[in-house]
Amino acid sequence: MYTPDSAERDHTLRTAVARYDELRVRESLGSPADEDLDWPDAMSGRFAPPQAALSKEEALELLALGEVIARKAAYGRQLTVRTARAAGASWSQIGAALGTTKQSAWEAHTRWIDGQAAFRDRTGTEGMDGDQVRAARELAGDPDEPADSGAL
Repeated sequence: MYTPDSAERDHTLRTAVARYDELRVRESLGSPADEDLDWPDAMSGRFAPPQAALSKEEALELLALGEVIARKAAYGRQLTVRTARAAGASWSQIGAALGTTKQSAWEAHTRWIDGQAAFRDRTGTEGMDGDQVRAARELAGDPDEPADSGAL
């Protein structure tokens, strides 16, 4: 079975989006609810079956790819949050750029840092090591404090 973990190993963000888009277009053109109906063929006046909908495997692949895209986008967003902090952005500015509050932005980022530490604990090689976690937490600071321009 195709899972987000297997899809994440198989795809970069770019290739996941391309495959997702391909499947979404095919899904939107198919009509699984109307499979038993005859559809007129505009060119010949005869009836033709509807365009093939996605198979079960393709529908599950589409779901897994959607999750992979969300994961990769969220990871990229947190890397950009770090870049914004290092460039001197406040949590208020980051929250506004994300369409949320400074507190929510800061909390999401600190959860991401915690997740990176936990991932390192599980894998031993991926995620952030102790020094990287400390540096990331220091850069994140407190949501009520301004960023230290030039830090990282």
